[in-house]
Amino acid sequence: MSNKDVKVPIEKVTISSKKTVAIIGNPNSGKSTIFNRLTGLKQYTANYSGVTVEKHFGKVLLNKNLINIVDLPGTYSLYPYSEDEKISVDVLKGDMEGTPSPDVILAVVDITKLYQSLFLIQQLIEIGKPLLIAFSMIDTAANKNLHIDLNKLVDKLGNVSFCKVNGTTGEGISKLKKLLIENLDKNNIVDNNDNGVNTYENKSNGLVSEIRNRYKNIKLILSDTVKEDRGPKKWYMKLTSWINQPIQASILFLTVMATIFQAVFSWANPLMDLIDNGANFLITQIETYLPTGMLSSFLADGIIAGVGSVIIFLPQILILSFFIIMMEDTGYLARAAFLVDKVMKSAGLSGQSVIPMLSGFACAVPAIMGTRIIPNERDRIATILAIPFMTCSARLPIYALLIAAFVPNTQLSFLNLQGIVLFGLYLLGILGGIFTALLLKKTSLKGQDPTFILSLPEFHLPNIQTVFIKMLDRAMIFMKRAGTVIFLVAVLIWLLAYFPRSEEIESQRDLFINEAALNLENEELISEISRIENEFSAQHLAQSYLGRSGQIIEPIFKPIGWDWKISAAVIAGFPAREVVIAVLGTIYAVGSEADEASLAIRLKSATWPDNTPVFTLPMVLGMLIFYAWCMQCAATLAIMKRETNTWKWPLFSWAYMSILGYMGAMAIYYAGNLILS
Repeated sequence: MSNKDVKVPIEKVTISSKKTVAIIGNPNSGKSTIFNRLTGLKQYTANYSGVTVEKHFGKVLLNKNLINIVDLPGTYSLYPYSEDEKISVDVLKGDMEGTPSPDVILAVVDITKLYQSLFLIQQLIEIGKPLLIAFSMIDTAANKNLHIDLNKLVDKLGNVSFCKVNGTTGEGISKLKKLLIENLDKNNIVDNNDNGVNTYENKSNGLVSEIRNRYKNIKLILSDTVKEDRGPKKWYMKLTSWINQPIQASILFLTVMATIFQAVFSWANPLMDLIDNGANFLITQIETYLPTGMLSSFLADGIIAGVGSVIIFLPQILILSFFIIMMEDTGYLARAAFLVDKVMKSAGLSGQSVIPMLSGFACAVPAIMGTRIIPNERDRIATILAIPFMTCSARLPIYALLIAAFVPNTQLSFLNLQGIVLFGLYLLGILGGIFTALLLKKTSLKGQDPTFILSLPEFHLPNIQTVFIKMLDRAMIFMKRAGTVIFLVAVLIWLLAYFPRSEEIESQRDLFINEAALNLENEELISEISRIENEFSAQHLAQSYLGRSGQIIEPIFKPIGWDWKISAAVIAGFPAREVVIAVLGTIYAVGSEADEASLAIRLKSATWPDNTPVFTLPMVLGMLIFYAWCMQCAATLAIMKRETNTWKWPLFSWAYMSILGYMGAMAIYYAGNLILS
């Protein structure tokens, strides 16, 4: 029976009323593909209690019984070395809070890598629970001219059942379900107190000797069950060998990285523009059909703007997730990590950090979510804290405005000064991220670097169902978790910017508009009303809680040349950096939708009480440094909390980056003034 035949309201079935199957296997064995085949869309993602390791669980209807399926983290043995492996051991023992001990173990084995896979199988057999082996990668074995007598192999292993499956095509899944039903009916489950898993967790003495003996036994089992035809290599194997050469591998890696960068940075723009236009359309409808006031402002500037600031990231998240999942599913991701491992080690990171860090140039949110491919927790946290330094797309509007307005458009040979400054900001972001990673690995994340052991999986076609389900999973995680925080922060900023209201300012605005209506008409009237609205919006913002906050913190930012208006924009820009442009447009009375040219003119004319300009070249360069290094993105902080399972690292990142940005801005401001004086 397929999953689509399920009519039971599965969300209402409690875990205690159902049996549980745990899926376990080596990394890259095809385990997750089979999990997706069994559960379809009826699966969920959470974190195991107290840790950041993801818990994938789902439901499947077998013989009219709803069964829990738990996809355990990939592991090579039951000796708990990493946090992932300890999770697998604890689940098998029944010691993981919120996850019942499995009634049946489903072990997925890559048939082309029996030598390394059977080590885990031997341990699982000794646990005493019903064990079902699903042999995957059957097509790959055929391509490698491997001939395996599975019946003989399983007879030598002992009391286990098995079947062959193809996760990509779904072949063998029906038989797998039948065997699961048979194993669930078995009653040879040992008591958890005597569970054989404890042996592996506590064992230390004689471990090397035992491992050696196990592999001797594995060699003996495989000696007359696996034969390899030494005939000519197939085109598939020849292509793989060619790609694995250093030069070809480097070219392919650069091509893939360039494609990902281009896709996340540029290909997402049409979809992001579509979402942005949709949000603007809704705002226009609200402003057209609702009277001007608190309700229309709350709906337009609070709700829709807040939700829009979340959803607009979705295309980038989906595109980046698509590429990462495709690389995982085809087997290329492991090769890419291995290729750049030496380079990344110089920065205190591993090769698996390169893809998330490059992705950070588009958006830190999906990039941080992409760090899940890094197994070592210290490397993962260091990468997460380095990613926000990468120059994301949200910084570009600020860079474009300030560089175009205040950096001379001077040609230096074949280089342009404005282009050099923009490139320098990108470089500063990279240096800031590398410095942060090195600093953390030498201090709070100090420890012995783990050995970078990587099993290079064979290239194979991706499973479209798996890709789709994982993409949907990533999107839902972002929308549910990060979206809530961003939305609440956006509404809070709206409250600060809207209240308190001044009846005197509103009366004066109405008076000026009525006077304009008597003396002007058509386009002149529309233009004058827009100017009046902008002027009085600026006055409202100046006396709002947000404006007052800017005036209160002005002394803090005055050492780097900022007045209260810039300080208020910094506060308002916390939900998302790109909001700063709209807030500056409102404060300087050119409208939140102002183009860069009109806003630049107002910024150039801004002065201190003594009529000296606010936006000098040293101040602007310092402001660029501040935005290159500071943390101003609620989405990033929210996703950091979600991925690290604590507020410790998001708060540290915010404080550390803010201080670093402030000190950098101060250094540039004073050095620039000293040089120009």
